[in-house]
Amino acid sequence: MFVSLWRVTKFAFQDLGRNLGLSFMTVFILVLMLLSVNMLWSVDVLTSQAVGMVKEQINVSLYFKAEAIEKDVQEVNKYLGSFPEVVKIDTQTREDVLKSFQDRHRANAEVLQALDELGGNPFGPTLVVKTREPQDYKKIFTALAVPEYENLIEAKSFDGQEVGVEKIQNITNRVERLGFGLALLFGIISFLIIFNTIRVAIYTQRMEIGIKRLVGASSWFIRGPYLVESIFFTALSVAISAGLIYFSLRLLDPYLLIVFPNGFTLTNYYNSHILLLFGAQTAVVLLLTVISSSLAMRRQLKI
Repeated sequence: MFVSLWRVTKFAFQDLGRNLGLSFMTVFILVLMLLSVNMLWSVDVLTSQAVGMVKEQINVSLYFKAEAIEKDVQEVNKYLGSFPEVVKIDTQTREDVLKSFQDRHRANAEVLQALDELGGNPFGPTLVVKTREPQDYKKIFTALAVPEYENLIEAKSFDGQEVGVEKIQNITNRVERLGFGLALLFGIISFLIIFNTIRVAIYTQRMEIGIKRLVGASSWFIRGPYLVESIFFTALSVAISAGLIYFSLRLLDPYLLIVFPNGFTLTNYYNSHILLLFGAQTAVVLLLTVISSSLAMRRQLKI
């Protein structure tokens, strides 16, 4: 058994050496396909992170009148807290709002002087409401559009970035379509090249195959080298693409740390999902190579 396996492997690498150009092109196209898939995957991950970061900055601010008392503010707080769309509510007292205003205009002496001339604190309490999704703010505004609350609330503002989220999503959709198209194109090219590589190998070795048949070689022994070649193409292409991906991620990570203040990097993401990412890619490439090889053998070998 081990002797047969050794001979099958030996014949496979001999075939690879005889068709070195086609073997190189096969691996090259498979690597391009894998890089396209990983580019698509990376763009999707980065988009999710970017959209999540933008959503974190979206909130609804409710500015109460200066005469609003704490009981009224707490009543509105409790009412909004009953909504499933509301994730978090931060309460800012009159003093907190005044201090925040003074800090923002610390360099503007005229504004601070005008504030001092008022002789008191002109600001009322503020509630900062964070919702699950940006569009949920509309339900908050609708819920507060009643006389008892409108008499308490002086102004409402939506600090949102809906346009930014929409632009990110549009760019992502375009890149994903491009990446999917490239992956599909390289997949088709890989299938055709592997099919042709195996067919050429069988054709150039037709005399050897005939001799193997005459001496009673089994179908597995004749087909085995070509299946080993498929496994070799898969292993080498996945290894090369993984090396290129991690090298690229190392170059990209410093820029991502600037964009994402939470310390997110693609290297950490790939490390935490390495089995899923490269396991799935290996299985798909192996399936692609085995199917194309099997079809080529079925057409060229009458066993």
